[in-house]
Amino acid sequence: MAEVLRYPFALHGYEKGTPLLYPKDSLSSLKSKVVVSDGSSLIASRPKKMPSLRVTGLEMPVSKGWLEILRVKCVIRRKESSVQSNTVSVQFDSSCGVKNAPAHNEKEGSPENLLPFRSSVFKELHVRAGGANLSGSKVYYLDERNEDVLSKRILKLCRLNKVRSALALYKSMIFTSIKPNSHACNSLLSCILRNGSLDDALEVFESLKEGKMTTAHTYSLILKAVAEDRGSDAALELFEEICKNDCAASNGFDVIVYNTMISAFGKLNNWVNAEKFWRILQNKGLIGTTVTYSVLICLFVRCGKNELAVDAYSEMVQNGLTPGVDVMQAMVGACMKEGNFDMAFSIFQSMLNSGLKPNAKTCNAVINLLGKARKPKLAFKVYDLMKLLGHVPDSYTWNSLLGALNHVNRHADALQYFERIRKQQPEILSFHIYNTILISCQRLGLWEKAVELLWAMEASGDSVSTSSYNLVIGACEVGRMPKIALRVYKHMVDQNCSPDLFTLLSVMRSCIWGSLWNEVEDILNCSAPNGFLYNAAIQGMCLTGRIDLARKVYIKMHQNGLKADGKTRALLLQNLPKDLKR
Repeated sequence: MAEVLRYPFALHGYEKGTPLLYPKDSLSSLKSKVVVSDGSSLIASRPKKMPSLRVTGLEMPVSKGWLEILRVKCVIRRKESSVQSNTVSVQFDSSCGVKNAPAHNEKEGSPENLLPFRSSVFKELHVRAGGANLSGSKVYYLDERNEDVLSKRILKLCRLNKVRSALALYKSMIFTSIKPNSHACNSLLSCILRNGSLDDALEVFESLKEGKMTTAHTYSLILKAVAEDRGSDAALELFEEICKNDCAASNGFDVIVYNTMISAFGKLNNWVNAEKFWRILQNKGLIGTTVTYSVLICLFVRCGKNELAVDAYSEMVQNGLTPGVDVMQAMVGACMKEGNFDMAFSIFQSMLNSGLKPNAKTCNAVINLLGKARKPKLAFKVYDLMKLLGHVPDSYTWNSLLGALNHVNRHADALQYFERIRKQQPEILSFHIYNTILISCQRLGLWEKAVELLWAMEASGDSVSTSSYNLVIGACEVGRMPKIALRVYKHMVDQNCSPDLFTLLSVMRSCIWGSLWNEVEDILNCSAPNGFLYNAAIQGMCLTGRIDLARKVYIKMHQNGLKADGKTRALLLQNLPKDLKR
């Protein structure tokens, strides 16, 4: 058995000294030895006499979770250089006398004289520079033993942001088996996190778990901190570990804990895991808060999951929660993409009735939806309201209004409105507006106006899209100007703008009605074999009485492995007898 060194300490407040029992081998292996007032080493020899001494330092081992010290007014701190030896440094301010010395035949101290010391408090973590460092905080002798009084002290220290003092008091309470209340523990945890020391917060969190002092708010604080510092994956891993190892704690999770996880995933646009926690919330029968649905709706809209956003919004309203302006504006955008006019307009009216001010983007979305719903009068009313709210109409606004007129076939009104915009705000004209008004020109067959707008678009210096050329060619087709359509088509090719199927079909129809058969054959020969082109050519030839040419194109169509549609076959069969009679 290792030799045991015993030394008494008589302390104020206690009638009898209590011996300290330490294995000499453990003490002799430490780098620093005990230094007493006479300069001799307490390890090297035991003084024959017991004069009054003041011990300035002592190294003690921690064995099997028990710190062999009791009834000693002391301060304990973790030595940064003693991690491997599992020792703590103790500073005493006590005097001892001969009358309190133990007998030489006295054995080791009884277990009841040894304090339990939680190993989790000293769990090794990578402590950041500048952190409060729980392992290095001090332990004080507590004159006060009332849990509520000490908890209030922790709260006060945390409010003053004295994190080291709060940690020391917390550690002293745990050291003496006094449990702070949950409010104090959560306040301490929050204070540590405010000071940017996640590792210390995790140490405190582990000690709270071992002491069964955690609440739902505790888990919410630590999960949020882990998510912000180490990412949502680390927070998810911690959450799953808690659920696996502590079913009672996981069953006690409230909606705030789930909000924390949903918010963490929302910041990274991880809608899959956010939806997963939303479903868990539903399965547990918990009702989400305004924060729950606000985060979910905005996240789903950002990620293009508009159906999920609508579901979350509907559930939010069913639960009697009032959405904020951000949620409502996001929902208007989602309804616009889904084409849900009724819901979008209802939300917009709710915003106005609640005194909320929709932003310009929301007003534009509602105008666009009203236009598509063939309600131009309401669209222009929202436009007037938009100006009253102080928003400046932009290119999107004007385009939506012109589109609203086009949807109800008020193309002439759209052209007049366009000219008004062109005179008042020429700088706001965009290619989207030009294309919208080109639709009006196409429907009315105003090929001259369409060509004029095309030149204006090209004069801006930007490249004109294929769809714009298609609209101009379409206007020429409706206006029965095949040669102009053909010229626009050739100009389009010269501008290195590749024609698509719609371009070729429109040019071909124009050439057919203009009896430009050579040009029709050129289009068929120069373009890749396509059934739509051949069917359009054959049908046009049959309708104009060119059955011989139609049969020729039909044969070529079969040679290219293309099949005629029902209308083409019907027209050929109808005209075949007439052709044979001739």
